[in-house]
Amino acid sequence: MDQKEHHKPTDRVLVERVLSGNTRAFGTIIRDTEGLVAQIVFKMIPDREQRRDIAQDIYLKVFQKLDSFRFQSKLSTWIARIAYNTCINQLEKNKASPIGNERPAPANREGEYPQDYPDAHDLEENLIGVELNSLLESEIEKLPALYKLLITLYHHQELSYSEIAQIVALPEGTVKSYLFRARKILRERIQMIYNKGL
Repeated sequence: MDQKEHHKPTDRVLVERVLSGNTRAFGTIIRDTEGLVAQIVFKMIPDREQRRDIAQDIYLKVFQKLDSFRFQSKLSTWIARIAYNTCINQLEKNKASPIGNERPAPANREGEYPQDYPDAHDLEENLIGVELNSLLESEIEKLPALYKLLITLYHHQELSYSEIAQIVALPEGTVKSYLFRARKILRERIQMIYNKGL
């Protein structure tokens, strides 16, 4: 473990420093979370012009609301939630739906959401090679904003269902259901592309 990593301040220490007027501490918070915030903004907001303004707006809100952070989640999760809400508000202004025209995946008879069908994880495991990865990326970009975000948070940021549920303010079962639906759409689209090519 390198020196920097070992002495990394905790969320509580960073927040206390910012609240006592240390602007460098806020710079550390931005550095620690900007990758996650960028992923959320890029996946949800199609308009490049709006992205920079939204990112600035997110960190302005974080700064203004920092004294209301109660450490009930990780600081990064709380900031991701602000980012998500800011993007949702922007989509509403743009008259766009975060899940497009998709209907939520229905619960099955027992009221459970389809979670771990054997093929639920096969998609990413079977997609090997640069061509398939770029095809997958381009198909992910065509998904509705919320599905795109969930795939990114789960597979790229490697957040848990629980953390994602906190960010998007949905029950874990719904997050799992939407992820299942997003994977199913991707699988069907990619199979269709490959069937056409045969």
